[in-house]
Amino acid sequence: MSPMESASESNPQISIDRLQAELTGEDESAASGSAVAELVSDVESSVADSGFSFGESYVKTSLDELLLALVGLRTSDTHGKQLLDDLASEFDTVLSPGTVYPRLHGLCDGDVLEQRELVKTKEYTLADEDAARGQVAEAARQHLALGMVFHAALEAGEF
Repeated sequence: MSPMESASESNPQISIDRLQAELTGEDESAASGSAVAELVSDVESSVADSGFSFGESYVKTSLDELLLALVGLRTSDTHGKQLLDDLASEFDTVLSPGTVYPRLHGLCDGDVLEQRELVKTKEYTLADEDAARGQVAEAARQHLALGMVFHAALEAGEF
């Protein structure tokens, strides 16, 4: 049994099979009912102790995919300020509007997000759900693969 399998058995809510189903789009229930805070809480509790917090540089590295995930998980309040608040409260990262808004605009320019002008703000929605899912799934695969390499190196190496 691999370390990843044994870790997934300790938290039945998150398993390798469930992650694989979500990554391939076979599990529609995963995207429909989860609130952002609940999802982040489940992930934090499954991978780390109570002292865990996200590193700002890691959040910045995956900012496009995090923004897509946040927009995809929300049914309302998908304006820039709320996304900035989500990043601060859920990912322990306070980013400037000058960091986040250009990324949102880039995702709109790439036709993955759509921007709708409201009276005093702009609201973001997924313009191409398949492209957004693919981009987030690829980032998840890359991060999982790197995590497995890091874990194997820690197990086999003499640090």
